[in-house]
Amino acid sequence: MGKTTGFMEHGRIEEGYQSVAERLRHYKEFVIGLDEDQARVQGARCMDCGTPFCSHGCPVNNIIPDFNDLIYQADWKGALEVLHSTNNFPEFTGRICPAPCEAACVLNVNDKAVGIKSIEHAIIDRAWQQGWVQPHPARHPSGKKVAVVGSGPAGMAAAQQLARAGHGVTLFEKNDRVGGLLRYGIPDFKMEKSHIDRRIAQLRAEGVVLRTGVFVGSASEGLGKGSKVGNAAKETVTPEQLYAQFDAVLLTGGAEQSRDLPVPGRELDGIHFAMEFLPQQNKVNAGDKLKGQLRADGKHVIVIGGGDTGSDCVGTSRRHGAASVTQFELLPRPPEEENRPLTWPYWPIKLRTSSSHEEGCAREFAIATREFVGDKGRVTGLKTVRVQFQDGKLVEIAGSEQTLPADLVLLAMGFVGPVAPVLDAFGVEQDARGNARASTEPDGGYATNVPKVFAAGDMRRGQSLVVWAIREGRQAAHAVDRFLMGYSELPR
Repeated sequence: MGKTTGFMEHGRIEEGYQSVAERLRHYKEFVIGLDEDQARVQGARCMDCGTPFCSHGCPVNNIIPDFNDLIYQADWKGALEVLHSTNNFPEFTGRICPAPCEAACVLNVNDKAVGIKSIEHAIIDRAWQQGWVQPHPARHPSGKKVAVVGSGPAGMAAAQQLARAGHGVTLFEKNDRVGGLLRYGIPDFKMEKSHIDRRIAQLRAEGVVLRTGVFVGSASEGLGKGSKVGNAAKETVTPEQLYAQFDAVLLTGGAEQSRDLPVPGRELDGIHFAMEFLPQQNKVNAGDKLKGQLRADGKHVIVIGGGDTGSDCVGTSRRHGAASVTQFELLPRPPEEENRPLTWPYWPIKLRTSSSHEEGCAREFAIATREFVGDKGRVTGLKTVRVQFQDGKLVEIAGSEQTLPADLVLLAMGFVGPVAPVLDAFGVEQDARGNARASTEPDGGYATNVPKVFAAGDMRRGQSLVVWAIREGRQAAHAVDRFLMGYSELPR
């Protein structure tokens, strides 16, 4: 805990933002983190609550009361050690995690939660500034070799844990840079990619071999005909080649198959998946030259999908200079505040307004798209209808039809699962949603039906959070290490 009476003496301090006018002029991060004194005040608010629901609410089970107390005591290096004991990449989660730990904070029952995410952010940023984050190469090699396929947060976490256990790890990535959806799915204004690059340098120093531009799967099938999933591979490695070269294979690809909207007019130009739109801007920010970049300059943009990916499309479109941006959500508008006695310590359903929404966006709830309309093969608008719940089902409201203008439509309705041809190439059994079938049990967890092939992250659990990917990568590393050595000293 922090100070015994801290939660009664101090209020929550929020991180600051650059003004909207200022941040719309660039693609850099604009969050103003807590200074040392502010972080100590937030650490002081941590209660002696007996059962730390925050740690249980956190997918990686961060030991939150301990690092809060250490920050209050001004022991920043000790706080970093505690934070890194459960989370390989707190600079990722400290920026883009929705913070289920704060929803579970005991103080959140009748007050504002401790600013756990902002404390995490402050700890790791100070650690990098002070040079405390260093490589930890294994002292003794195991002689075992592991292929990790997919370099998102699950793959990076698993590769780091396995390398530290002494195994020879090769991390494969089909795109031209490491990071998965962290690299190309999350805008730079939410997380600059220098944070990934620093961790890549650390991985290399710990002995991880990185192979980018390599597709792992069937040489003949690839990602499947007409796939919209990003693939910059210049080389293909087959499962048979991995089996011959490695003692274990861990599949940590993402859930990259976007959910489509198959209504009349879907074939019109100007309708794109969010993951066609967002990666291009990140590549431009990285210095790449793109022909025909998808841009929203001067256009009326409609984003279909009310989640984080949709919000990212809003922020990117505003930076492009869109004439207007409207975001659709199929479900009804949620309440402004949750009913805490009913929802705590679980993640509540309530209205969430992101920094991108604050930059200028019309939000439409309980609305469905019936048809895309166009002229000369290009989208010009959407025919919509309002919906409501009736007997537990969404039904259309008669007489609510309308047509809205649109020059660019971005589909951000989530992801249905991993790319099937990859799992098919390995012969991995899939569940009803197309994810790799593997349990998370302590014995035999993360192992697929194929000998020495494991699966973790979104490829196993489906679309989820970065923090869940890190958890799965760490636990899968434990499972692989145990498979190879008969035991494991890696944390699970």
